[in-house]
Amino acid sequence: MATVFWLAAALVAFAYAGYPLLMALRARWHARPVVPGDSLATIDVVLVVHDAAALVEAKLRNLLELDYPAERLRINLACDGCSDATEAIARAIGSPRIRVFAFGQRRGKSACIAELVPQLDAELILFTDVRQRIDTDAARMLAMTLADPAVGAASGELVLEADNGYGRGIDAYWRYEKLLRRLESASGSIVGATGALYAARRELLVPPPAGIILDDMWIPLAIAAGGHRVVFVPQALAHDRGASDSASEETRKRRTLAGNYQLLHRWPQLALPGAHPLALRLWGHKWLRLAAPWCLLALLASNLWLTRGGDMFYLASLALQVAAYLLALSARLRPSLATAWLPARLCGAFLSLNLSAALALVDYLRNPQAHLWQTTRLEAARQ
Repeated sequence: MATVFWLAAALVAFAYAGYPLLMALRARWHARPVVPGDSLATIDVVLVVHDAAALVEAKLRNLLELDYPAERLRINLACDGCSDATEAIARAIGSPRIRVFAFGQRRGKSACIAELVPQLDAELILFTDVRQRIDTDAARMLAMTLADPAVGAASGELVLEADNGYGRGIDAYWRYEKLLRRLESASGSIVGATGALYAARRELLVPPPAGIILDDMWIPLAIAAGGHRVVFVPQALAHDRGASDSASEETRKRRTLAGNYQLLHRWPQLALPGAHPLALRLWGHKWLRLAAPWCLLALLASNLWLTRGGDMFYLASLALQVAAYLLALSARLRPSLATAWLPARLCGAFLSLNLSAALALVDYLRNPQAHLWQTTRLEAARQ
């Protein structure tokens, strides 16, 4: 049991602390700075929506107001089986820079991307989602980064606007995640982009197969497999509201993590050392996170067994684990506690993320063919 305890502890520690430290060392000793350029390539923006009548006008006007030469940026809206007024609202804006593609049957974002991209001719393809507002200089920042011939895709930064204890806990985790992306980017490549804002060279872009949930991982990983870098551009910002409660955030997170299982299922070479240029980073950043909840269970169970010997170390370790779980549960039951006290906020967010990872496996095994995003309560509230 001691072997189980220490192995589980080591895997969790490496996933959340050891791997970031490794990336920090690589960023310091093996830095690969991006060499941005001044030329502004032509851009085709791709926006896929489903029944987004309440949001689409604001998003399209946001894109029209980007600080980028109007003649070099075109917006392509794909209505994925919309049954509301989304298409009519988009056409009513009347801008010649907006092209609307109406698909009668809802098939999912990746299927729309795969059909739309071959029809585009700009040098860069910029992907964004309907909910987020992006800064006016975001497209310019991404285009300047992609002027580096070694860079094939570039991700912007998603800024969450948290307004309560739970949301601030998730925001703290998101800041940790963005720091990790900065370190990965500084030493080579990140393993995925933010779907809210990323861009890629059209000539390198491999459209995702229909049914893929995480196009923002499939596309960058396919580009990285061809030898080009995928980098993080923190100057290109997209803004979104943070999670207002644990239920809505966990629904979204479960869907994303189930997409990771789908990615492994559809592209199993991503888990094989040496089969993909970013295999080590995928293990450190993604796959060990999927294993973390099961490692935590093994850690607790083995710790319980080992306390039978009366060893003070294992008794203290068990007490710390129990205290952390109780604090996390208290933060979930009493949001005011999470708002007032940072340790409760972080423990609650950590428990939520690992619970989502465990349930995501159940979700995927129950329905491996699922590929359509379902509206969460958070998204419904925005509408």
